Amino acid sequence: MDEGIPEGWTRWSDEPDRTVFVYRPDVFDSQAFPAACIPTIYLSDGPHRNRRPERRRTGFRSREWYVTLYLEPEVVLAEERYDERSGALEGSATLARRFAAGELDYRSAYQVPREAYLDRLDELTGRDA
Repeated sequence: MDEGIPEGWTRWSDEPDRTVFVYRPDVFDSQAFPAACIPTIYLSDGPHRNRRPERRRTGFRSREWYVTLYLEPEVVLAEERYDERSGALEGSATLARRFAAGELDYRSAYQVPREAYLDRLDELTGRDA
């Protein structure tokens, strides 16, 4: 397990300009829920996680690091900015712990709630108690 990242979160990929953590890939496995519903934290050197690599200049690095928690590709729960990658890694761990502990109100991120999905998140994060 990554230092500071709570149980249930997995480092999915790690590149110089982006690190991705996913929550409970054993549950959000495309069988019970669509794979796009997996809660995901992107740590990236710039605000856009979907930048096309060929459009980036070789060796270019942003001066800012962003940590973004997505519930789905178009549903952002939280986004934070950091001046250094080390701070962004710590911020990722803090955000992951808060999510796993049920401290974040993910239901408010939806205009049209997906009840079965949100009920399952409640179970996994202890919010159903």
